[in-house]
Amino acid sequence: MKKRIFAASLALMTLIGSMAFASGQSEASSAADDGMITVGYAQVGAESDWRTANTESFKSTFVEANGYKLIFDDAQQKQENQIKAIRNFIQQDVDYIVVAPVVETGWETVLGEAKAAGIPVILSDRMMDVSDPSLYTAWVGGNFYQEGVDGILWLNNYLKKIGRDSENINCVLLQGTIGSSAQVGRTQGITEGIDANPNLTLLAKQTGEFTQAKGQEVMESFLKAYSDIDVVFAENDNMAFGAIDAIKAVGKVPGQDIIIVSFDAVHEAFVKMIAGEINASVECNPLHGPRVAEIIQILEAGGSVDKIMYVVEEVFDMFNAEEKLPTRQY
Repeated sequence: MKKRIFAASLALMTLIGSMAFASGQSEASSAADDGMITVGYAQVGAESDWRTANTESFKSTFVEANGYKLIFDDAQQKQENQIKAIRNFIQQDVDYIVVAPVVETGWETVLGEAKAAGIPVILSDRMMDVSDPSLYTAWVGGNFYQEGVDGILWLNNYLKKIGRDSENINCVLLQGTIGSSAQVGRTQGITEGIDANPNLTLLAKQTGEFTQAKGQEVMESFLKAYSDIDVVFAENDNMAFGAIDAIKAVGKVPGQDIIIVSFDAVHEAFVKMIAGEINASVECNPLHGPRVAEIIQILEAGGSVDKIMYVVEEVFDMFNAEEKLPTRQY
């Protein structure tokens, strides 16, 4: 009796698995039958306002009206989830795979599987460190190293503007997710800039994981450890928001007692720059959807594309934020 029940259960599970796989295959094949281009997008997660805008850019671009079928997957900050999503995209025989990788390493095997299946992979926002560059077709995103450099340049100019360029200035750094392209590039640009200026000292650096809650937690620990912090570099705006809460909690005024330089330039950062709580925010343009669609259309026409394709980015501060805010799309 137990054997018959087990056999029936096993058959049912096999049937359900087959139906799920067939459903995935039919979703992609249905798009092909309709003449649409099927794109599988493995997103990092939804850790910040920037990421939300980035996701929306893809969802609003890859729609049926534009000739696309988008299969979206939220990895919830876990590389293993993205690898699983990519393999599901391969099984569904999508036309293109787009990935915003959680970290830079550990992709060789799954990208090899996509290459063997003849599916081009386009990287968005974050880079992958692979031994064979042919494993992906192109990368679209911001110049993270240059963003870090631009943040330092802004600080140096600001210190000169307010007459503090000859003072000893103590800095702390809220880093993003360790190993991500944004963290690696921005940290390098910032730390090299600090080292190049004898008046700047980096007291401490620690990851705030690109989240407001963790940014606040780490900033609280910095404030307990150091009584003389002059500048906070936050490698995204959400961590800067957390740092602002921590600074206020100890009775200091963000933007005045402690200068705040952040990255991304999302809408709320402009609000806080106008209020004087953030001094500057270096843009990291999240609107990658149209740029990726442009790449896909070139490839569909049999053309070739550049391996690295940067988006246009600017630096905003408390002096121009109010003027620039009405022109912002995110």
